[in-house]
Amino acid sequence: MTTIVIATRNAHKVGEIRAILGGASQFLMLNDFPDPPKVVEDAGTFDGNATKKAVELARWLAVTFPPTRHSSPLFVLADDSGLEVDALDGAPGVHSARFAAPDSAKSGNTSDADNNARLLQLLKDVPLEKRRARFHCVIALVAIDSQSAIRNPQLFDGACEGWIGFAPRGKNGFGYDPLFVPVGFEQSFAELDEDVKNKLSHRAKALEKLKAYFTTK
Repeated sequence: MTTIVIATRNAHKVGEIRAILGGASQFLMLNDFPDPPKVVEDAGTFDGNATKKAVELARWLAVTFPPTRHSSPLFVLADDSGLEVDALDGAPGVHSARFAAPDSAKSGNTSDADNNARLLQLLKDVPLEKRRARFHCVIALVAIDSQSAIRNPQLFDGACEGWIGFAPRGKNGFGYDPLFVPVGFEQSFAELDEDVKNKLSHRAKALEKLKAYFTTK
């Protein structure tokens, strides 16, 4: 049985990953370990943040939970994602969770309501045809071999294209979901059923690539 350690405390995210990858794998999260490292996500790209989280957690696990203590292959999975708006030159990007902060590069996360309000303010004079955007996700996968060596990370990306609405709509989402309308739909992400959204999502598309990678290994 393959063991995949996911660099998150978000049980909803773990459930989504388990549902897509499935198979005979054991899925663990940060809550399953005592005092895992806290990784500062200070890279300028989704690739950089996902890789940093996966590598630092893998290095810690190689010492505290080495392969000699279990018989299954051990992998570490980390992701980073956010919203990219073309009219804002790709912002908020890696700063999506703290977009409303005065210094989003250094500050902690800000509320969804504040982030959405700032986005709408910046786009107040932008017409519909120029409000194209996408949710973008990058997943980094790191293997720990039988000698506790860390292998080079494999990267898998996914995107969901859409546009930014003029006002929040819906109650079923979080983050920028009330403002984001995916291509081919008139409803926002926050108005769509969870099953539909999961099939469209940027993370789901990246996970499908990861699933294909495991299938061919």
